[in-house]
Amino acid sequence: MSKDLSKRRCKPCEGGAQPLRADQSSALLKALHEDWSISGNGLEISRTFGFPAYSRTLGFANAIAWIAIAEGHHPVLTISYGSCVVSYTTHAINGLSDNDFICAAKIDRLAAESI
Repeated sequence: MSKDLSKRRCKPCEGGAQPLRADQSSALLKALHEDWSISGNGLEISRTFGFPAYSRTLGFANAIAWIAIAEGHHPVLTISYGSCVVSYTTHAINGLSDNDFICAAKIDRLAAESI
């Protein structure tokens, strides 16, 4: 299913839509790499990626930036020497949307090809 998600495109979300229910988020989470998790309040998904060097971490973060620009959906990136934490939420609806899982799947595909 992750491959299916990674082939989808994000849809603009201006608010007014309902965030995903907990059961919907849990089902979509199963389509992602097992290292993704849902926050305790159910408003965010995140995953930590590890790298052997800062240059690799920055290269990965830049590749994520291209995904974010292409999809119009932007994560919070926390970059340190050997890791990059990627967090998604849909601010316009104060919760999770399909867009968060679509972008996470695209990042899973990127990581599988580059790490």
